[in-house]
Amino acid sequence: MSLLRLLRAALRPYRPQLLGVVVFQLVATMASLFLPSLNADIIDLGVTRGDTGYITRSGLTMLVVALVQIGGTATAVYFGARTAMGVGRDLRSAVFRQVGTFSSREVAHFGAPSLITRCTNDVQQVQMVVLMACTMMASAPIMMTGGVAMAVREDAGLSWLLMVAVPAMVLSLGFVIVKVMPAFRAMQRRIDAVNKTMREQIIGIRVVRAFVREPFETARFGRVNRDLTGIALFVGRWMAAMFPVVILILNASSVAVLWFGAQRVDAGVMQIGSLTAFLAYLIQILVAVMMATFMLMMVPRAAVAADRMTEVLDTDSTVVPPSSPVLTVSERATVRFDNVSFSYPGASHAVLQEVSLVAEPGKTTAIIGSTGAGKTTLLSLIPRLFDVTAGQIVVDGVDVRQLDPDLLWSRIGLVPQKGYLFSGTVASNLRHGRPDATDAELWAALDTAQARVFVEKMPKGLETSIAQGGTNVSGGQRQRLAIARAVLREPEIYLFDDAFSALDLATDARVRQALRPLTNDAAVLVVAQRVSSIVDADQILVLEDGQIVGRGTHSALLDGCTTYQEIVESQGGPEHG
Repeated sequence: MSLLRLLRAALRPYRPQLLGVVVFQLVATMASLFLPSLNADIIDLGVTRGDTGYITRSGLTMLVVALVQIGGTATAVYFGARTAMGVGRDLRSAVFRQVGTFSSREVAHFGAPSLITRCTNDVQQVQMVVLMACTMMASAPIMMTGGVAMAVREDAGLSWLLMVAVPAMVLSLGFVIVKVMPAFRAMQRRIDAVNKTMREQIIGIRVVRAFVREPFETARFGRVNRDLTGIALFVGRWMAAMFPVVILILNASSVAVLWFGAQRVDAGVMQIGSLTAFLAYLIQILVAVMMATFMLMMVPRAAVAADRMTEVLDTDSTVVPPSSPVLTVSERATVRFDNVSFSYPGASHAVLQEVSLVAEPGKTTAIIGSTGAGKTTLLSLIPRLFDVTAGQIVVDGVDVRQLDPDLLWSRIGLVPQKGYLFSGTVASNLRHGRPDATDAELWAALDTAQARVFVEKMPKGLETSIAQGGTNVSGGQRQRLAIARAVLREPEIYLFDDAFSALDLATDARVRQALRPLTNDAAVLVVAQRVSSIVDADQILVLEDGQIVGRGTHSALLDGCTTYQEIVESQGGPEHG
């Protein structure tokens, strides 16, 4: 079972705290079991005989025992809470670290909303089970065992009531558990659906408003929300039905004890104090059964959550770091594709087929083609966002699959198709490229990306706040900040994945002009949609259906590549380039 395996590993560092939970729960439970017996003695030996001194002494003893119970319970809960919170922290860290190793393929397989749920809500379910186990489940077996022994000690003649009341409690609550178990798995899936829909609508709010789709999106969210509400109400109704059943069994058992116990008291075979103590022990036993059952009711949902977390933790990235990585290289700023092919799992055809190219220092290699031709995929293979399915990619003379990942990334400056910015400031986002960069170096990078003017106009300049995803700046500004971030890194290989698409033609030209001095010794690979962005490239590769159908300079391709001619014509003809 995934839950047991997960908890066995997660609880291993917390053995001292768990020992403390067991010891102090034992002390608290034994004290709780001792109190009804003391109360019985006060009634039978103190009240009935009018012995005030005995009542006082026994009362003080009960006070001390009660204080011991309170102290033991509080200490056990303290250790249990620290253990549960620690386990939750460790599981969140483990899931987060594992997701951090995933390639784009694994992230796409699980989906971002599901991964978020697994790292938050699912961890919380397991964390809650640990907390309840330490605070309730640890004392329940002791309470049940000790309660039965103490009840039989008070009067064995009424013990048959235990054999009726306890199974009745177990069977009734067990029936509820069987009913709600399947619902818990469905509930987690529907939480995923709500998270996914909410995330899409928040991220795409501009598109929703632009196309006046608010009613449709509201209705779509309403559907998934109703689905979640429906399953939650189903679970809630059964949970609500559980408590009246518990109260009914408790009250019926109490009435039965008083009814049959009164007959034994009348017959002189049982004392009134013993009857009171037996009733208290019966209630303690049933409450312990209820706590254990309530705990078991939480286990199915936690088991579902554990399965989902284990699925993430047991999924290995398809991009595997080399066992003996190459830590030094002899060449600089060279990228070579040797008959590279790539296909997604289960796809009917390859995204890239037998692609070969060489990008050399000081030269710009541009890649152009229609949508879906495989341009972005080709660029993503260099930093190992995916791994090739055939052929090899060589960076600085070494297959990227053999290079140390940190060494590989230190040589690459990537500007993705969507220039993502993190919540923070302009400066903190730029320093993702180089953490130790000075403010002067930041401004120099902004100059290159033609971003200085708008950053200077911001309220706090470099310290201006940036919202998550960079949603408080325009698309062109976001793209220029992403370019500045890559420039600040001073890499030897620049990867521009359609990085100039949000820029107007004049800004695009100025950015490319400013980049030339910085890329004299670097290999530059550019994915572009606009011919004007790549007209000066040293070599242009034309991709169509994952294959290179044209290779050469702008003028050479105009003469000899039909696909390139069509692209140029669609953008205004040869003179436009």
